[in-house]
Amino acid sequence: MKRVALYARVSTINHCQDPEMQLRELREFAVARGWQIVEEFVDRGVSGSKDRRPQLDRMMTAARSRKIDAMIVWKLDRFARSLKHLVTAIAEFESLGVQFVSLRDNLDLTTPSGRLMVHILGAMAEFEKSLIQERVCAGLRNARAKGKRLGRPKMRPDSEMSRTTLWRRQRDATVGI
Repeated sequence: MKRVALYARVSTINHCQDPEMQLRELREFAVARGWQIVEEFVDRGVSGSKDRRPQLDRMMTAARSRKIDAMIVWKLDRFARSLKHLVTAIAEFESLGVQFVSLRDNLDLTTPSGRLMVHILGAMAEFEKSLIQERVCAGLRNARAKGKRLGRPKMRPDSEMSRTTLWRRQRDATVGI
């Protein structure tokens, strides 16, 4: 019986994102193939652009310890947003003999066409991340053009107050001291 790990990730925890939707489909997929689910790894409120995530790191440790034979993700962008991270992780899985399955992307990494598709989808995920960054930067430029002040208040170098004193006053005003 193939031992599998399920990996799910949601970027935010305050916008009603629930990894259970991903996990339900992953469980059904594994059960339909007669695979034994060893563990479910779920990162909540963690960006996919980060190569290091608490549950992803635990899952990679399980793979290195040979506790799993396959790793199933709901969709490729839930696993990685960086092509470099994706390629590195898949190469490590391959060297460990761990199969990688992306359910929604219908990827079978045991074939050359499956490996090509992973690279294409990974590049698209990275492209999407770049588009998001562009939109955020454009929004910030637009806000600045409208006269909005962004970030912390500027400190004057000739100010008599030290940064620590200013910080304490701001903190005390916020807390209500």
